[in-house]
Amino acid sequence: MKVNEKIKVLIADDNYEFGNNLKDFLNGDAELEVVGIAKDGEEAYDQIITTKPDVVLLDVIMPHLDGLGVLEKLSKISLGKTPIYIMVSAVGQDKITQKAIALGADYYVVKPFDISVLIDRIKEIKNYNPEELKNVITSSRELKSQYIQVSKKDEKENLEALVTNVIHEVGVPAHIKGYQFLREAIIMVVNNINVINQITKELYPEIAEKFSTTPSRVERAIRHAIEVAWRKRRPKNCRRYIWVHNFCR
Repeated sequence: MKVNEKIKVLIADDNYEFGNNLKDFLNGDAELEVVGIAKDGEEAYDQIITTKPDVVLLDVIMPHLDGLGVLEKLSKISLGKTPIYIMVSAVGQDKITQKAIALGADYYVVKPFDISVLIDRIKEIKNYNPEELKNVITSSRELKSQYIQVSKKDEKENLEALVTNVIHEVGVPAHIKGYQFLREAIIMVVNNINVINQITKELYPEIAEKFSTTPSRVERAIRHAIEVAWRKRRPKNCRRYIWVHNFCR
């Protein structure tokens, strides 16, 4: 990066207020420039290709395509200049963190965080050594090593985080359509247990309406996601798989 050239940052987070507040903080620093805000994973994917940012602040939990799905999708194309990916999420579970790093993430920050610390981390990319940075991040990243702690204040976000943890442990790939449908379905059942008795008449249609598709496609996509997870299942995850599988029957 040239001297005095601003670091171009792309923010990908479905929380509108958080994204805009973060943009204001980052643009308030003379060395940083926010080039865009993406509200979901598909938009983040497109903006990464078009804006060619130096740094992407990528939330793990987003609609349509989550942060891991974005990394998986980007890994299949050539960007020319690969940005630094900083995962920003309430999810601090080690397995998800390690998967993000394996997919190309360079740093992982757990909400809530000190924005001044985040700005310092972003600035460190100006004269970084990729191998040195990877080693530091892998061994001493600033994150919690356990599942997210649920608090009433952030109940909705934490529920989504916990469901995401379970689905990733089961082994459902984040880039397939059934992943999003399955996550939405589980959250709906947790919020209203009675919907489990109305899967075809209520649950699938509601998901279909939210994602602008049909109930039959929702059902097929969820079944496909479970089948993919089953083929790559691990013995230690069988109980979770059976629970999800029975839920979808």
